[in-house]
Amino acid sequence: MDAWWQCEVPYPYVEKGVLDSAEAVRASLPNRWCDPRVAANLFAETIDEYLLCDDLGVNIGVTEHHAGINSLIGSNPMMVGILARQTRKARILSLGTLISLRREPVRVAEEYATADVISHGRLEIGFVKSGGSEFASANANPVGNVERYWEAIDLIGKALTHQDGPFSWEGKHFTHRHVNIWPRPWQERIRMWAATGDPHTAAEVGRRGMVHTLVLRGIDGTRRAYAAYRAARAEAGMPPVASDHFAYSAFVHVGDTDAEGQAGGEKQLWFLNTSLKTGPQMAHLMPGVAPPRIAGPGWRTRPNGAADAPSLVNAEKGVASAERNAAKLTSITVEQAMAQGIMFAGNPNSVVAQVERFHEAVGGFGHLTMVGRTGFMTHAESEKSIRLFGKEVLPRLKEIAPVMPEAVG
Repeated sequence: MDAWWQCEVPYPYVEKGVLDSAEAVRASLPNRWCDPRVAANLFAETIDEYLLCDDLGVNIGVTEHHAGINSLIGSNPMMVGILARQTRKARILSLGTLISLRREPVRVAEEYATADVISHGRLEIGFVKSGGSEFASANANPVGNVERYWEAIDLIGKALTHQDGPFSWEGKHFTHRHVNIWPRPWQERIRMWAATGDPHTAAEVGRRGMVHTLVLRGIDGTRRAYAAYRAARAEAGMPPVASDHFAYSAFVHVGDTDAEGQAGGEKQLWFLNTSLKTGPQMAHLMPGVAPPRIAGPGWRTRPNGAADAPSLVNAEKGVASAERNAAKLTSITVEQAMAQGIMFAGNPNSVVAQVERFHEAVGGFGHLTMVGRTGFMTHAESEKSIRLFGKEVLPRLKEIAPVMPEAVG
């Protein structure tokens, strides 16, 4: 198993009264509450933490969000480009540019190719379906979002691998008559990831052979999604895959003692207890369009009435949507988060044991992507956790052997 550390560069320094009275902390909170001097310091600390990961052999991941206190990274390719130059060894996972909201997938491919060249071939590309306030921030329509998502992935993938001169793309959502990116990537084929929790999207990820990552979904949701991935490949007559095609993302904090590790984990829950707050403002930000919590045309992962394979029907039973999953997490405690497998916290031995138990319960995964710093966690606390993880946890996780297809029940 390998590991990837990330920080979304949250901005928690807004008065509680302002947050309590705000409709939402994403999309509509005035940016006068963001001090650019504080933001600059947060970026500097986060980049230093990424460099520490690089020194310790921990891979790194970069996310992207817009117009909210949960993340100041509004341009994923910019941060990836910085890290491509500043780091030397770590693989860099972009998880990821919100491609269904970008109007020019070819430009995204150019940005990724440039970062891959600068890093000498250390880039990996992760895709996420956009949701919630991101549509308002991008002036985008959620109708047809899933179709745009897959078409953009296909166009980016072809642009990154095509080396025989210009080609044209005439798709349903994107048209580009002259695609010929320079530079081409350092890697002949960049590994691609996709983050999703619903079984139907997981099935498509499986058919494409991408790395499937689950974010804060716990044992049951993760096991169902992984099963949908495997079942889709089997039903399509495709070969099974080992656990290196699966990833899981959770809060991780390591301390000298269990109490210290869990105290850091409690600070991490700021991300859920505060930064997930949304409100009814979405309805008037996108007049005439169903709010993200309501399924509109093209918002579903398949057409209404589409025939489903039995394995997918079974996999989807009881699976919460990303929106409902977020709502369930907003008042969770450290103890509950650890019990559900969305947090691994404690001393090094405890964290290893927690990861091993989760790994066995879901049938194995090859990548642990960590939400490492959020909320009011200090730079010193974050660096200590990274050091303990890199020196005492990661070497033991690397000893976890891949789970081969025939071993998965």
